[in-house]
Amino acid sequence: MRVYVPLTLTGLAKAHADGSVAPPPLRAYAVTPALREWYLSDDIEELEYAALVRASLASLRMLAEEPDAPRRRVVVAADVPDGAVVLNVQAEHEEAAALGAVRLNEPLQLAKAASVHADADDAEVLEDVAAAALALPSADAGDEDARFTVDGAEDHELLWFATQEIPGLLP
Repeated sequence: MRVYVPLTLTGLAKAHADGSVAPPPLRAYAVTPALREWYLSDDIEELEYAALVRASLASLRMLAEEPDAPRRRVVVAADVPDGAVVLNVQAEHEEAAALGAVRLNEPLQLAKAASVHADADDAEVLEDVAAAALALPSADAGDEDARFTVDGAEDHELLWFATQEIPGLLP
């Protein structure tokens, strides 16, 4: 199963140094039955993109909690055995933020990652992501202007990087 693990550049640097993304359990996103139902598509590439976008929002939430981390969203994509993934069907149906969320119960070695997705290192993107991280609490509370700011970060596509390019991404 392809999973998308949200990180920050700080978390990616630690994973690069340790060789492992984080000890289990690890939150990730994947194409779950609930995500399929919500997205209403049979195209696996579209569904995987939807899971990637969910992971990028989780990365933005991590940035909101890590004010010293560089303002770039990061998602590690990896293929893991189905048995390593635990679905939370109940939460997915009750809570919109949990849609596509899964738990990995096995360590994820960075060397086994398929790719890394990250924001471009350009001033406009960094500014929009920083503003979105600051606006998240207000957006969650229902502030429409803050929601617009958060959506502004989502307008920037994450770039694809091979795992060999990780050292070039690190701060």
